[in-house]
Amino acid sequence: MTSTSPKAIIGRKVGMTRYFLEGGKNIPVTVIQAGPCVVTQVKTIATDGYAAVQLGFEDIKARNSTMAVIGHDVKAGAAPKRIHKELRCADDAAAGAFTVGATVDASILDGVAYVDVIGVSKGKGFQGVMKKYGFKGLTATHGTERKHRSPGSIGSHGTDRGHGAKIKKGKRMAGQMGDDQVTVRSLDVIKIDAANSIILVKGAVPGANNGVIVIRAATRLYKRKAKKLS
Repeated sequence: MTSTSPKAIIGRKVGMTRYFLEGGKNIPVTVIQAGPCVVTQVKTIATDGYAAVQLGFEDIKARNSTMAVIGHDVKAGAAPKRIHKELRCADDAAAGAFTVGATVDASILDGVAYVDVIGVSKGKGFQGVMKKYGFKGLTATHGTERKHRSPGSIGSHGTDRGHGAKIKKGKRMAGQMGDDQVTVRSLDVIKIDAANSIILVKGAVPGANNGVIVIRAATRLYKRKAKKLS
């Protein structure tokens, strides 16, 4: 996540609800507990080879942490943190806007109309091709064995003369579904309550309730939304 001035924060997904506008219209929103976070490290090109800001989120008991993490966070004058994430910066000047030990709250996104939300999607376990990819399955008429949810023949991808009979990479087959990092782009920011570190965004965000997410200023807008800001 590269930007000249990183406007981002770590938070947790609280859940979804409805938000009523002044005209009485209600829209679906996701409630996010954004921060507060602590700047635990500032990296520069000279010392680390790249510019970045590291944020720590959520206190954790020292007995549940490690000596390395405890010592790292003590340098920032903070208690041990449960989660640490880096925000890449374009140059040292952008990273220099942050100081080690400073607190970052939801107000960092003041004035931002659209955000990207990064999280880990819900894990669905081992699934077949119909659920995972939307295959239609085999016909349900007579003559079909009891394998209507089968992917069908894969023989054409298993015959590669002169190179061995291996299935080609990328073949859509049954396997693990979900539990992947997902980025939902250009969500509308409905309200920011900096006093309570709450952000309301329109629509759904990745992951289950109480999951850890990163909220950042949108890096690439859809044409319709970009036109609104121009």
